[in-house]
Amino acid sequence: QVQRALLALTVPLETLQVVKGRMLQAMRKGLSRQTHAQANMRMLPTYICSLPDGTEKGDLLVVELCQSHVRTLRVTLSGNGNQSPEVVYKIFDMPGDITQGKGEALFDFIAQCVCQLLAGISSPQQRLPLGFVFPFSCRQTGLDKAELISWSKGFSCSDVEGKDVVQLLQSAINKQELCHVDVVALMNDTVGTMMTCSTEGEPCEVALVVGTSTNSCFMAEAQQVEMAEKASGQMCVNTEWGYFGDDGSLSDVLTPYDQRVDQESANPGEKRFEKLVASLYLGEIVRHVLTALAAEKALFIGSSVAVLRTKDVLKTQQVLEISNNEEGMAKARSALEVLGLQPSEQDCCRVQQICRAVVSRAAVLCAAGLAAILSHMCQSRELEQMVVNVGVDSKLYRGHSRFGEILQSVTGLLAPECKATLLPSVDGTGRGAAMVTAVALRLAAQRREVEQLLAPLWLSRADLERVQALMRREMELGLGHESNADSSVRMLPTYVRGTPDGTERGEFLALDLGGTNFRVLVVRVAQDGIRMASEIYVIPTTVMQGTGEALFDHIIECIVDFQLKQNLMDQILPLGFTFSFPCQQLGLDKAVLLSWTKGFSASGCVGQDVVHLLREAAQRKQHLGLKVVAVVNDTVGTMMSCAYEDPKCEIGLIVGTGTNACYMEEMENVGTVEGEQGRMCINMEWGAFGDNGCLDDFFTNFDQLVDEKTINAGKQRFEKLISGMYLGEIVRHVLLALVEKQVLFHGKPCPKLQTRDIFQTKCLSTIETDGLALQKVRAILQDLELQASFEDSILVREVCQTVSLRAAQLCAAGLAAVVEKMRENRGLAQLAVTVGVDGTLYKMHPHFSQNLQKMLQDLAPNCTVTLLQSEDGSGKGAALVAAVACREAEP
Repeated sequence: QVQRALLALTVPLETLQVVKGRMLQAMRKGLSRQTHAQANMRMLPTYICSLPDGTEKGDLLVVELCQSHVRTLRVTLSGNGNQSPEVVYKIFDMPGDITQGKGEALFDFIAQCVCQLLAGISSPQQRLPLGFVFPFSCRQTGLDKAELISWSKGFSCSDVEGKDVVQLLQSAINKQELCHVDVVALMNDTVGTMMTCSTEGEPCEVALVVGTSTNSCFMAEAQQVEMAEKASGQMCVNTEWGYFGDDGSLSDVLTPYDQRVDQESANPGEKRFEKLVASLYLGEIVRHVLTALAAEKALFIGSSVAVLRTKDVLKTQQVLEISNNEEGMAKARSALEVLGLQPSEQDCCRVQQICRAVVSRAAVLCAAGLAAILSHMCQSRELEQMVVNVGVDSKLYRGHSRFGEILQSVTGLLAPECKATLLPSVDGTGRGAAMVTAVALRLAAQRREVEQLLAPLWLSRADLERVQALMRREMELGLGHESNADSSVRMLPTYVRGTPDGTERGEFLALDLGGTNFRVLVVRVAQDGIRMASEIYVIPTTVMQGTGEALFDHIIECIVDFQLKQNLMDQILPLGFTFSFPCQQLGLDKAVLLSWTKGFSASGCVGQDVVHLLREAAQRKQHLGLKVVAVVNDTVGTMMSCAYEDPKCEIGLIVGTGTNACYMEEMENVGTVEGEQGRMCINMEWGAFGDNGCLDDFFTNFDQLVDEKTINAGKQRFEKLISGMYLGEIVRHVLLALVEKQVLFHGKPCPKLQTRDIFQTKCLSTIETDGLALQKVRAILQDLELQASFEDSILVREVCQTVSLRAAQLCAAGLAAVVEKMRENRGLAQLAVTVGVDGTLYKMHPHFSQNLQKMLQDLAPNCTVTLLQSEDGSGKGAALVAAVACREAEP
């Protein structure tokens, strides 16, 4: 019979794996907004989003509401890594009837306790923040906002359930005229346990409490805590795991002894997991096992066992003492003799076995729960392996050497991917609550610093309307024959008079020069569509910054290489040349370079016709089969390639390394070219918008720092706010300022962050990807040799989002000016137009296109704008310009 009882209390590893799996399911159910209402494990958000970093300092108050008393503390942190904080405390016994009386009386009593603590203490600090430890189930909507869901533990004060308990305490404190005391945080004991264990070097991200009741909490990825609606970072979740199994998911673990304990409890059918592991119930489980075995004559033969039918005659403390190896047998004998039993040596031995089985079962079930939490964390952070500290506050853990060993080893078996170190908590409710409060204050102070620093980068609707109006003004100036020289937006005629109509046919060559890579293409335009072949050639920096002759000779060599590979040497094909630098076009095949951008500075080119330079190089290289019919920039090419797909496409936009736009303007408005009929594509060269100082109000110190270090300081000002070449640098300067303010990387100097261009724009795109675990953000920063905490990772992500959002919004303001001008030109109430868009920033950044579209809709409500992503505008587009030119030249 004894063996049978011991077997019933033993949970095999396979069953523990099943229990772990069910708890994982219960956790997911509690975290999801859709299933939260039906979940047993409530997975309550605590709004604690950060762990102590050791810099917390100041005087803090803590109030802890306990079963029969109120504990008040004043904790002084000195900012030295939270080592040995100064603690002064007082304990006040509660009047017996207060837990059943009016809620107001309870909170008034707590406020009086605070008053008495402060009476003997002079505080050097003006305001005193207070953390409130309230060990009951609450629905939190903020760190300082929490509605009581229901009382437990013998409390049933009126007018509190459904009310904000923080507000109730603050009102009671104000009544005591303690106007300098602010309740800033509410938490339960589990969270406090995690916080006290987080003070020494390594963060502690999980806690479990196994005392008279049991619970756990852990730092979850915030986007998974759907009830809290916090998109990024982390948040501590209070699992309320004591309720696990209330839906029957522990039925294969429960024994008849557990069923009897449950039936005799104050809340039958509830908190089934808690009743298997919490110290309040272990003595009772042992009592029921002994009662059953005595009835079967397996124990205490010849003794009267009526005493075992009395509830709570065996205490958990006795069970722990009996379980211990050394004096366990002697403790068993004395405990049983006190009850009037006359145990034999064998009885004492069997009682010890039963006590050990009950304690061990509690430990392995806690291990299954802990393993579920650890595996969930590991999966949600997309890690293969995870190292984590677990804070433990447990009567069982402290009172029984084997409990901790079993918990540690079984957790390792059930979650082998996680290496967990168990840390015993010291005063989780007192010091831990002080930590929560101190961290809340540190974060609030940091938030103020961050907002002050980022404020210049945030643009209001009025700011963007002003940018739109300025762009419109500069466009008008740029189109005017007399005023063109005064405009920062050059509004260059391209001599492209039409978009493809679908009748274009033939083979065309295209060259694409716009950055460090140069492409040569052959494009075949047929009735059934377009086919292309291309080759990419690198332009060495020495060539980019050498002589013009060397640059154009290199280009001709690449063309010859390509024609040889494609067997095109014996054909003379019309060629479209995409040349993505500011040019003044004097005809479709005549373009004078105005200035180099994007790191080019080849001598002898500015002021020259680039088609002429190309033809001269062809003669030098004796390559005579070159027929250049059109020179276009990438923006025009983008518009043309999209117009082949969608005839409504009359605007081109590039947002990549650089930025530019073009659109179809009425000829009558183009004062810089003869003729009034039809339309012409205007290359705006809007990257230079603001070079005349009209955007100075929108330039921040960060933009200034970036501009000063470029090879064209003071030029391309709009481009430097928007394009991919500069966003990473803006972010780097913001991060340096945050380090200087001691808000980022603990204010430690970051030599690597001083390196120019260390922070590439592609890093922004990756960091801002939706659902990217913070661990991945940390890994990206660690690749840059930046040692980032989770908080640092959140802040870096916020800076990236701020800089890229501003870029998208400014781009939208520019585009709004263009579409509104086109609508007014045509005298339309509503304009429907398509914009062909190209560029790595637009294509690769996860939010740029949505942010651009959203703001464009706001700023130009009378225009329906479709953004169409271009497929190879600069290659295919150049060939299409050549194709349209050939079509129009046909008699």
